[in-house]
Amino acid sequence: MLKASFQPYNLIFKSPSRTSREIMTHKQTYFIKVWDDNNPQVYGLGECAIFRGLSYDDTPDYEMKLDFVCRNISAISDIDLTHYPSIAFGVETALNDLTNGGCRTIFPSSWLKGLFGIPINGLIWMGSKEFMLQQLHQKINCGFRCIKIKIGGIDFECELDILKYIRTRYPDIIIRLDANGAFIPENAMQKLEALSRYNIHSIEQPIKPRQQIAMADICKNSPIPIALDEELIGVTDEYAMAEMLSTINPQYIILKPSLCGGFNRGQKWISLAESKKIGWWITSALESNIGLNAIAQWTATLNTHLPQGLGTGALYTNNIPSPLSVQNDKLYYIPQQRWDFQGFPV
Repeated sequence: MLKASFQPYNLIFKSPSRTSREIMTHKQTYFIKVWDDNNPQVYGLGECAIFRGLSYDDTPDYEMKLDFVCRNISAISDIDLTHYPSIAFGVETALNDLTNGGCRTIFPSSWLKGLFGIPINGLIWMGSKEFMLQQLHQKINCGFRCIKIKIGGIDFECELDILKYIRTRYPDIIIRLDANGAFIPENAMQKLEALSRYNIHSIEQPIKPRQQIAMADICKNSPIPIALDEELIGVTDEYAMAEMLSTINPQYIILKPSLCGGFNRGQKWISLAESKKIGWWITSALESNIGLNAIAQWTATLNTHLPQGLGTGALYTNNIPSPLSVQNDKLYYIPQQRWDFQGFPV
């Protein structure tokens, strides 16, 4: 008989990180453990990676739902987790892990043998101009050729100066932007026109979600390809998913499994997007190495060559040591490196 338990855990950032307009010093997450009562030494681990203030399931009853899931894990197929995407993500991960022998193998592939790396972008957090340029130089020196810059946190003219500097010094670098909804419909096109002078690959979520008509107009007329991110959160019905993509018709969508409902739902998003000739890539959402490992293993099976957003494992002081390793601009799984759970609540 299947059994399960969960443990909360606080991930501590190495330095305060700015997402949207908030400063984050830590991130709460939950580890879920699943085992067969007849063989408890073999267990699967998953991460219910709730993102406070952003996750669709950031509700007061979250821990109650997680406890209910653990107490009824043997009947998990009868439990509707549609409105609890991070729990669905964690449960899928743990059950896949258990099925594959309880050794943190979620999606078997040659990537787990260290035979190739997944191309990733280097993430530049919002902050002062000096802080952002410092990060930029670090990423370039590490070998990144695609960078993602979060904008909307400082003066817009200053952000344009940063982009001008990058284009002057690094003309061949691929630049992705993430506005996190910082623009408003009335000024979005003006700002997109200004940004387009710097050969931008794409920009994520220029305006806040749930403004489909305005977003559709932006996607149609923007000089920069638009990628939907937060727009996908909370859209759970397959008909609504298809209708939203048809209405807005973006150039790309960004898939975060812990925010969008796990891998099965992520696969539905991909199928719908491809049917409409919409591009996509995968991004982590500040998970620990447990969640990041699962997302990376899934990504490795999808035969995509675009840079992915999977370079967040080194953000924390207390992350779980794992075989994940960023080398130049790729994420590798190094099988000679072992998971080390000593001192961690799993």
